[in-house]
Amino acid sequence: MKVNRYSEAGAFLQATESWLAAAEVENSVILNIARSIADGSRNLREPPYFAAAIDGDEIVCCAARTPPHVLLITDGSSRGLAALAGDVFDAMGSLPGVVGPHSGPAAFAAAWLPRAGGRGSVRMRQRLYKIERVDAGLAKMDGRLREGTPRDRDLALRWCTAFAREAVPNHPSDVEDTVDRHLKYRTLYFWDDGRPVTMCASPAGSARINLVYTPPDLRRRGYATAAVAALSRQLLESGGRYCCLYADLANPISNSIYRRIGYRPVCDFEEYEFAAR
Repeated sequence: MKVNRYSEAGAFLQATESWLAAAEVENSVILNIARSIADGSRNLREPPYFAAAIDGDEIVCCAARTPPHVLLITDGSSRGLAALAGDVFDAMGSLPGVVGPHSGPAAFAAAWLPRAGGRGSVRMRQRLYKIERVDAGLAKMDGRLREGTPRDRDLALRWCTAFAREAVPNHPSDVEDTVDRHLKYRTLYFWDDGRPVTMCASPAGSARINLVYTPPDLRRRGYATAAVAALSRQLLESGGRYCCLYADLANPISNSIYRRIGYRPVCDFEEYEFAAR
């Protein structure tokens, strides 16, 4: 078992893209991050980390990180994930956490903690969903989906900040970069019912929806359902074979909304947090 580390996103994609694409939905975040760095649409303050564990001539798992965020891993064998843990330790020495599908994060943590010390605990469990056709029986909602514009920037910053505090409170937040990138690439949307009532987005070059946020006083009115359904339909009608998104398993409302639209589970993800004892 060996680990190949890549200093450039383009080199990482050249070596691993076809392997990652074999489980395209499951690996969509890693693929989108690597592609957006390679094409220059995502700028980083610190060098990224990309690596693949190789058994013979076969890739068995991959990892990516854009500091200060957690490490992203693919599914893989325990030996491959242990090899990645060793290489990440050599490259960085410490990590805030790791996220990935199936039992991968637990296997990575089991190899990481004896090297790095401290303790690991599950911080979040998410379900990855996929849709190929929006349910035609959804109730009609007043309002419409519209693209965000520079005039929406202040509102988007407030809502993205609120989203981060609520959905991922322990994660580093790049709110201004996130909002400005979505506005630049025209991938930020609002459900507008006389005024913006729900926000959602789809990262450039991705068939994934994220940043779904409705202010507390406007919830339980169907706005999020309408927004996600409309954006999902738009992405599919523009040529996408599928659309995907993540839902926190601790939030039954969001999971029920997505299933009502027509999303179906692909697999579950776990995020481990690493901390000093």
